[in-house]
Amino acid sequence: NFSRVTEFILLGLSDTRELQVLFFTFFFLAYAMVLLGNLLIIVTVRTDPKLSSPMYFLLCNLSFIDICCTSVTSPRMLVDLLSQRKAIAFEDCIAQLFFLHFVGASEMFLLSVMAYDRYTAICKPLHYTAIMSRQVCWVLVSACWAGGFLHSIVQTLLTIQLPFCGPNTIDNYFCDVPPVIRLACTDIYITEWLMVSNSGLISLVCFLVLVTSYTFILVTIRVRFTEGHWKALSTCASHVMVVTLFFVPCIFIYLHPFSTFPSDKHICVICTVFSPVMNPLIYTLRNNEVKASMWKLWKRCRI
Repeated sequence: NFSRVTEFILLGLSDTRELQVLFFTFFFLAYAMVLLGNLLIIVTVRTDPKLSSPMYFLLCNLSFIDICCTSVTSPRMLVDLLSQRKAIAFEDCIAQLFFLHFVGASEMFLLSVMAYDRYTAICKPLHYTAIMSRQVCWVLVSACWAGGFLHSIVQTLLTIQLPFCGPNTIDNYFCDVPPVIRLACTDIYITEWLMVSNSGLISLVCFLVLVTSYTFILVTIRVRFTEGHWKALSTCASHVMVVTLFFVPCIFIYLHPFSTFPSDKHICVICTVFSPVMNPLIYTLRNNEVKASMWKLWKRCRI
């Protein structure tokens, strides 16, 4: 009610016209790869009865979240790269912030669930079907979305209660908590630490859960190594690549006071662009079952 700022100005990644055109081409291709790659994974998993295990059910949900996550920032960024004045309304900025943290936190929780799925499949294979039943998978995925919503609504409420009455220039290509609350016309020390304890700790705890689960997996594989465990190790290696690309930038961005570093926009590119691009590549190129199903789907479409 006391906010006088009606819009924010996004500085973007560069103010050089030649670089903006180069960035537009690169990010447009990356966004197209994210959409096509993840949609292909979803269609393949949904149409092939052989891909009905919990791992592929969770992979299908991860692909959907990746599409949502990159769609929150990429379309707006592509438009702004071709625009002279990169303005975003206050309400649109808050909405972008909300949905970014909603799907981002949901993806963190889902990656943790996927790590638990691999731990159960490798370390407790005889009880796997009972532990990871379809009902349990639905409950876990629903809990991921619910946790993401709860996290995001807290971040959003902490942001909109701040007064914005002066500067309105955001040194980033999208609206996120750190650059937005720096513009508040009040002392943000308490709000800042509340947000750090929310976003930062969620990122760190999920990352530690993932590291712990993969450590148990590696110990189990080392004790009883077979050809099947080699396949499992290859699957886990692809998960570790996704985890590293996604979690390390998030921990760096959100686990320190936001006023410590003036801008993290180039680091944000890793978790908003590169990580969603790598997911379909990693899960298709390193998974023979998915590649075989995609090839059969392609042959059916050609007939």
